[in-house]
Amino acid sequence: MLLIIDLGNTNLVLGLYEGQKLIHHWRLATDPARMPDEYGIQFRDLLDHKHIALDSIEGICLSSVVPPLTDRIYEACQDYLGKKPLVVTSDLEFNIQIKYEDPKAVGADRIADAVEVQRTYGGPACIIDFGTATTFNALTGGGDYLGGSILPGIQVAADALVQRTAKLPPVSLETPPSVIGRNTTDAIRAGLIYGYVSLVEGMIVRYRKILGETMKVVGTGGLVKLISPHTDSIPIVEPWLTLNGLQYIWEMNKADGKSNKK
Repeated sequence: MLLIIDLGNTNLVLGLYEGQKLIHHWRLATDPARMPDEYGIQFRDLLDHKHIALDSIEGICLSSVVPPLTDRIYEACQDYLGKKPLVVTSDLEFNIQIKYEDPKAVGADRIADAVEVQRTYGGPACIIDFGTATTFNALTGGGDYLGGSILPGIQVAADALVQRTAKLPPVSLETPPSVIGRNTTDAIRAGLIYGYVSLVEGMIVRYRKILGETMKVVGTGGLVKLISPHTDSIPIVEPWLTLNGLQYIWEMNKADGKSNKK
């Protein structure tokens, strides 16, 4: 079995694979105050709760977009799970070519998304990941990752609206009855939900002009299901796209039997 750890700014997602099948998954809050021992004990307890023996885990693949926590998670895996993770960077082997001006600046999650879309669907494709940030990623028909667009995620936008205004209240992210809110709470929800829907639809049109009419659109991320039901522009929704991509990255690189952590 393979343990995947996807460390994001808001959530830390773990997936346990048996071969290519995701058999267990967990979503935790990313906590910058937590120490390696705390992470390690939590990881071990989660596996123990599912009756997973540590010696049944062949390896660990770690993707992180939170550099200050990467070393802590690495240490937790080494000390409590007995494995040195393979840390995903642009230096590994992939089924795509990264054409970003600085490949090392591409987030590991964006690489994993592109790797999995190339494996499962092929390009050209626009990959939209709805997380702390909303990212659009461009994959050509030849498997070149060109780059993309990054904007604040819908929860970040909601939080900023409350912080920067005197009278607007915090709201939960739920679909309002109409795009025209009849009260302040529904007006904020309408602006956030349908505003992002329109943003996504417009960006897809612009990406299609560059990548071509055959461009596929794939949505993923923890907040994708807030947006995808309200538009026909995201025909493919893959909640576990990043984890599946990381599993495939492990498969492509495990022959070296290496941890690439210095």
